Amino acid sequence: MALETCGSCLSCLLIPLALWSIVVNVLLYFPNGKASHAASYQLPNYVWHFEGICFSGVLILLLAVILIALECSVFYRCCQSESCNKTYRSFISIVLALLGVAFSGYSLIVFILGLIQGPFCNSSSGWDYIFKDTAGGYLTDYPAWSRCTEPPNVVEWNIILLSVLIALSGLQLIICFLKVAAELKRTLCGTYSVFVQ
Repeated sequence: MALETCGSCLSCLLIPLALWSIVVNVLLYFPNGKASHAASYQLPNYVWHFEGICFSGVLILLLAVILIALECSVFYRCCQSESCNKTYRSFISIVLALLGVAFSGYSLIVFILGLIQGPFCNSSSGWDYIFKDTAGGYLTDYPAWSRCTEPPNVVEWNIILLSVLIALSGLQLIICFLKVAAELKRTLCGTYSVFVQ
């Protein structure tokens, strides 16, 4: 019962998560608050995929707004029966929540791969992904971080921001799964009649 009554609050939770995802992804373009590296394209390739801005940002935001609109009682009636109308709205909510699972899941995978790959930085051998062969082992090898000389503190910058993006995408994924479960329970377990009388 709690899962059913919290359907609308789940959709509302997606809005701040999507907005934070956009903000944090934008920060990845400005290591140490400087725009010079973005202007010269000296940023990791995963930053240019715009996952935090597009997939776990704008698209999740749009899905959340549509889901909230579907839950409003003043929503347009698609058929004569109230039960039929609620069933169609619930079906659309399930499809949208599944899209949310796909968008946030894709973002989560890319952020994890970006964290494992490490930052694109300048070292004694030039600009490269100097930690790409460590399979994420650099995360606990603090002395190795000093090999990245430019931008300054880029390893810490990327680790913190990518960790935040992983957490945000993970929360979005969980919320969308809960939304699917709530709508399926509502539709299949009798809150809404699936069949029109």
